[in-house]
Amino acid sequence: MTGTPARTLLLWCPDWPVLAAEIVDGVPATGPVAVLHANRVVACSEQARAEGVRRGLRKREAQGRCPQLTVVEYDPGRDARAFEPVVAAVEELVAGVEVVRPGACAVAARGPSRYLGGEEAAAERIIEHVAQSCLVESQVGVADGVFAAGLAARAGRVVAPGGTPEFLAGLPVEALGRSALADLLRRLGVRTLGDFAALPAGDVLARFGFDGALAHRLAAGRDHRPLAVRQPPADLTVTAEHDEPIDRVDAAAFVARALAEQLHERLAGHGLACTRLGIEAVTEHGQELHRVWRHDGLLTAAAIADRVRWQLDGWLSGSNGRAGARAARPTAGIIRLRLVPDGVIAQAGLQAGLWGETGEERDRAHRALSRVQGILGPEAVVTAVLGGGRSPADQVRLVPWGDERLPARPEAPPWPGRLPPPAPAVVLPSPLAATVHDAAGEPVVISARLAVSAAPARLVVGTGQPAEIVGWAGPWPVDERWWAPAEARRRARFQVSLADGAALLLAVESGQWLVEAIYD
Repeated sequence: MTGTPARTLLLWCPDWPVLAAEIVDGVPATGPVAVLHANRVVACSEQARAEGVRRGLRKREAQGRCPQLTVVEYDPGRDARAFEPVVAAVEELVAGVEVVRPGACAVAARGPSRYLGGEEAAAERIIEHVAQSCLVESQVGVADGVFAAGLAARAGRVVAPGGTPEFLAGLPVEALGRSALADLLRRLGVRTLGDFAALPAGDVLARFGFDGALAHRLAAGRDHRPLAVRQPPADLTVTAEHDEPIDRVDAAAFVARALAEQLHERLAGHGLACTRLGIEAVTEHGQELHRVWRHDGLLTAAAIADRVRWQLDGWLSGSNGRAGARAARPTAGIIRLRLVPDGVIAQAGLQAGLWGETGEERDRAHRALSRVQGILGPEAVVTAVLGGGRSPADQVRLVPWGDERLPARPEAPPWPGRLPPPAPAVVLPSPLAATVHDAAGEPVVISARLAVSAAPARLVVGTGQPAEIVGWAGPWPVDERWWAPAEARRRARFQVSLADGAALLLAVESGQWLVEAIYD
């Protein structure tokens, strides 16, 4: 590869994990704050650095240097969510933004510099706009290539065209972001990027491999990686304004059909289909109504129209309350209706059935259950999803019909303390109190070391009659969240079979026997 890397403008938000914790969780970033991952500091606030806290320190050493340190666990999802408004603010001024990582985004410098009056003027304008829109402080660097622009941003510099190799030459090898390689280079006497870049490329490849050769190109200022720009989300929302308020169901059905076809055509134009639909309405008196409909298949134009019609029927007739109750009708007719495709996927994102499209029986079931949701609300129709966990109650999650069927906990790897198969057929919503006695009539107790005082012989559930235990297995101990006294929970479980053929799952917690589930 030859030629000069493209001029790149990179915006960098210092200490972004700390700032994201303040934005999302309300952690005061003005005080000493450290973000930890794997018990080591990955980011810290300016006040924490003033107290001697540095990246890479262990938690205990960091707290030793700064006893008042606020510790926050690293959450990449939180960092990405908090950074989205910053990227959107940059996209208001320039196009073709690439998110390098949460806290840093890059854009080709040519367009902004020509439009905003030069590279320095563009950098100042973007910094000011982000500060006003998001209340976030940032720095911008401009250089040849993304790698050099990122280092320039940390210094707030605009490196002249062609001056990137000279700018990089004096920086330490740690700037490469490869700790193992940097440590090896220092032991070999190579301390700066200029020293590393001066080594023959063939020798670097033979000694350090492909990743070392790539780092060698970066150190020499030969970063030819093109920007992977993201496409701003298209505005897929459709809105209908009405001079005459809609207060009849038949008029609402006509409006629903037209608006649904308009939304479906707009989605099809982008090669998308809707799986989650937001329906918003505003009445003549300013009352705002909102409901989200979910579907595990692709919402066709007819399906969208049906859901909009059902929802308008529910609002206008006042029948969209929970079971056993009716919601109050709006005080006036609807003058604005808005459809928001809250969840979209590519048209080919869902696979059809083995022999073609989904059968009519399943489609009728979808329509019937969705209609019930329109009357009673999304949470009124739920299905069970199995996942990971240590108890049957932990492994089952109830999700609204049509919502994504994701388990609350991952299924693999196996959870320590998880019960062996088979799974119980019935999980009781509230465990039943029970007592267990041995053959001599004495209560069976479990010691702190999980020693059973005697073999269980009889079981009494609540105030019922004693039942003979003919077989049992266990205990399976579970000691959860022992590090948080307020949330700690210690249990032991048993499987027992009774003389009448029933099989139960029992648990012992704080000396009390409980019936958790029933086997088929």
